[in-house]
Amino acid sequence: MKILHFSDIHIGVENYGRIDPDTGLSTRLLDFLSTFDELVEFALEHEVDAVLFAGDAYKSRDPSQTHQREFAKRIARLAIKGIPVLLVVGNHDIPTTSGRATALEIFPTLNMNGVTVIDRISTTTIHTKSGPIQIIGLPWIRRSSFLAREETRTMSLDDINQMVEERLIALLNNEIEKLNTSIPAILVGHITVRGAKVGSERSMMLGRDHSINISDLANHKLDYIALGHIHKHQTLNENPKVTYSGSLQRVDFSEETEEKGFCVIDIVPEENQGSRISGFEHHLVNARPFLTIDVNIEDSEEDPTEQVVKAINRKYIDNSVVRIRIEIPEELESRLREVSIREALAKAHYIAGIQRTVIRQNRTRISPEASHGLSIKEALTLYLDTRQTEQKRKEVLLYHADSLLREESEAE
Repeated sequence: MKILHFSDIHIGVENYGRIDPDTGLSTRLLDFLSTFDELVEFALEHEVDAVLFAGDAYKSRDPSQTHQREFAKRIARLAIKGIPVLLVVGNHDIPTTSGRATALEIFPTLNMNGVTVIDRISTTTIHTKSGPIQIIGLPWIRRSSFLAREETRTMSLDDINQMVEERLIALLNNEIEKLNTSIPAILVGHITVRGAKVGSERSMMLGRDHSINISDLANHKLDYIALGHIHKHQTLNENPKVTYSGSLQRVDFSEETEEKGFCVIDIVPEENQGSRISGFEHHLVNARPFLTIDVNIEDSEEDPTEQVVKAINRKYIDNSVVRIRIEIPEELESRLREVSIREALAKAHYIAGIQRTVIRQNRTRISPEASHGLSIKEALTLYLDTRQTEQKRKEVLLYHADSLLREESEAE
């Protein structure tokens, strides 16, 4: 029995892209769809027994009709070929208002044969060409679905999270206890496990995370735990195997060095519980490369532009999203020709920025006595002034700083 596990497609992420002249769509949207197509082709070519999706089909909780069409088109290709598909609802698939449909709810409405959507903790049995398999679905949990308003009125956010986690674990254990140990069992969840390494998904969070311990998931009655929500592929436990498949595309530069793909698990149903996994692979896809080029210009350099161009030529930049970070002495800054640097980057898919850090001979310092008592905003203002930040950019940075400080204050 061959199972495919993937998550976090985030259709709708279009940063670092441009409009494709042939389709009129963002090239970044096409990136995300292209790796999704790789996954579908693999599933069809290798005749996998089931495809398990661990949440977050879209970037937005209200995806456009185009985004919904492209996701459904690929799910339908699998279902039409008789491959069962199970979709677990992620936090990006849940509407902001209670009572509204989730982004995945259209599939049960259309009664698409072979497609199962799980939007609450429950167990279902999928019948594959190689036999049945039990799936415990753990979708993203809303606190409001676990706790009544009255019981949380006087509780802190930490206390509320603890209560949610306790009830969540109790429900999971209840589902696990009901499993038939003679049939393979997999848990598919969209959740944060403590100790997992996170990346850019922090910047995409919609609300406050709650998390659980790996010991609450790694139950011996489960053959495999397929996770989504964290974009970095990683295995947190071996027996049973607890794995985040990771996302299919890089979202930003925090994922520059991460390999992207999906997981393929081989299961032998006839084996005893705990010995059914016979093979595992993280199958890589052709994700868009992100590349950072750092250049440190020395004081003795006569042509800083030439040094930057040489650094670019040493890298393979074709079809990559590229950013340049240049550290340059103040007296050489005027010799830097950005036009020439952009010409050297002509083969890049997108130039994310040419950042200059100017090394100035004299830096403004303030004494410890003068800095004592400064608020965060006052300290930031002073820092921007010493860096001679232009007024418009300074106002934007201070505005966003105010927003972050308000959020932190509200959270406390």
